[in-house]
Amino acid sequence: MRNAQVIPANRVQWKSQSVFKFIHSSDLHLGKPFGRFPEDVRVRLRQARAETLPRLASLAREHGAGHILLAGDTFDQTTPAPAVIRQALNRMREAEDVTWVVMPGNHDHANATELWRQVARDAPPNVVLLLQPEPFALNAETTLLPAPPTERHPGRDLTEWFDSAETADRLRIGLAHGSVTEFDNSEDGGSSVIAPDRARRAGLAYLGLGDWHGQLQIGPETWYSGAPEADGFKHSETPAALLVELPGKTAPARVTSLPTGVISWRRVMLELSDDPADRNDCTAAHEALLPSLPERASTLFDLVVSGRAKPLDRVALENAIAGAAPDFLWHRADLSALGLVHDTTDLDAIDRQGALRAAAEALAREAEDESLPPETRETAQAALSHLFSLALEA
Repeated sequence: MRNAQVIPANRVQWKSQSVFKFIHSSDLHLGKPFGRFPEDVRVRLRQARAETLPRLASLAREHGAGHILLAGDTFDQTTPAPAVIRQALNRMREAEDVTWVVMPGNHDHANATELWRQVARDAPPNVVLLLQPEPFALNAETTLLPAPPTERHPGRDLTEWFDSAETADRLRIGLAHGSVTEFDNSEDGGSSVIAPDRARRAGLAYLGLGDWHGQLQIGPETWYSGAPEADGFKHSETPAALLVELPGKTAPARVTSLPTGVISWRRVMLELSDDPADRNDCTAAHEALLPSLPERASTLFDLVVSGRAKPLDRVALENAIAGAAPDFLWHRADLSALGLVHDTTDLDAIDRQGALRAAAEALAREAEDESLPPETRETAQAALSHLFSLALEA
């Protein structure tokens, strides 16, 4: 099992007219609320997810793929707002030259009867719903075997029936949603447990999986497409869909990663040192981690700072962070793990004597006293940093 962002083509010579092409995607999670962010950020994130549909259609046209297979969790919940459903179907309708094949996942499982009743009622002719585990003919030579979850956590391998499915001599493709048995966990605990060698057992030319939000290859013909838009800082891969080209039964699938994401989620670690031999210029180190200015407006930036720094360096870093933060779609900086190291010269910047100097010395002692609770030391560090800021302003 390995991560893959760039997939080398195999060296088999194909006849172009016999190649079956499709786009494999999953986990769009349309209607996801993103409740921990401010409203303006939530709007941008929901809009970006809705726009993955026309982006997928554009990729299909560009690469000559007639089908888009969605391997579950098209919707974020079993009861999305009617407008979320209708707008998704309208976007699919606009791509009338593409056939959308939609299978439930664990967030929008097949027993969400009201959801799928509305989808079936409003779906355009180019949308196919796979609500039952039964073969579906994609064309005269190719059959799709779906494994739609019927509940949030089935806890069993819903792809077992693939092995004995009758498809005559047609090319066989599988579509499933859940975690393979090697995974310790999936995005939210897993909708089902899938044998990693299911494609080999069932004679599949390709097995397309959903549930894991990062792009991941499980075996020669088994892939997680990953979500076309990121929804967290967990996965470092660029969000993408997969172009799958099947030349026939005897040649392996050719799988190509196609970038799709427009919102960047970046968690960045900045470790500072007070060792004179390895001392960082805090502001320069921070600047080196920032994306280019044009990228920042579409980036959620989560900065975690650790190590130790002199108080005046910390103040300079805090000012640099505050100066850059408005450039980003969303910005958070966590300095709770950054310790202070200081000497008399540092404290002289606040005052050489008197009550203010005494307060600074007391705060410095508390910030370094490991017998105190972490929250107490953090409060002391923050207060001392504030004193330095006030002293510099004065």
